[in-house]
Amino acid sequence: MDNKARKTGAIDHTLALNQAAVSPAPPLMTEIADFMHKSQAILWATALSITLSFMATPVTAAQPQTDLPRIELTAGMHRIVAQVARTSKQREIGLMYRAEMPANEGMLFVFEAPDAYCFWMKNTLIPLSAAFIDDNGTVVNVAEMAAGSLDQHCAKQPVRFVLEMNKQWFEKRGFGAGTQLGGFTRAR
Repeated sequence: MDNKARKTGAIDHTLALNQAAVSPAPPLMTEIADFMHKSQAILWATALSITLSFMATPVTAAQPQTDLPRIELTAGMHRIVAQVARTSKQREIGLMYRAEMPANEGMLFVFEAPDAYCFWMKNTLIPLSAAFIDDNGTVVNVAEMAAGSLDQHCAKQPVRFVLEMNKQWFEKRGFGAGTQLGGFTRAR
C-alpha cells in the first residue's frame, strides 16, 4: 500500500469514528434529555412567576391600632384619655408603629389577673413611660422606656394594669410609686 492509500484509509477510519460519535442517541436517552429540558423550563417558569407575584404584591407597613375603646382616667388634677388594650392581641401590638401621641393620651393595658408583667419597646417609634398599677389604682413603679429598645421593664410586684404615656409624663407631674390614679373601677 502506498503512502497515499495509507492516508486515505486513516482518514476513512477517523471519519467512521466521528460519525459513530455523532450518531443519534438511543430512544431512552432522547426521552430523558427531553424530560430534563422540559423540567428545567417548568422550574424557570415557576421561579419567574413567583418572583413576579412578589414584585406585584405591595409591601405594607404595619399599622398602629388607633380604634380601641377609650377610657378617662385621672391623676390628681390631670385628665388622661387612654385606649384600652384588653385582649392578648391588643396588648401585643400596644403602641407599636405610632409616630406620635397627644400629651394627655396613652394606652391602658388591662390583664385578667395580677402578675409581675414586663414590657419592651419592639417596633415602638416613640419613647414612653410605663406606670405599673395595682388593682386599687395605685402606681407600684414607673419605667422610662426608649423607643425600639428590647430591654425588659417589669412591675416590681404583681399588677393588673399598665398605663403607657409619653416619656416622662409621670415624672414631669410629680407622680411615682404610691400615686393614686382614678377611673380604674371602669377599666375592670
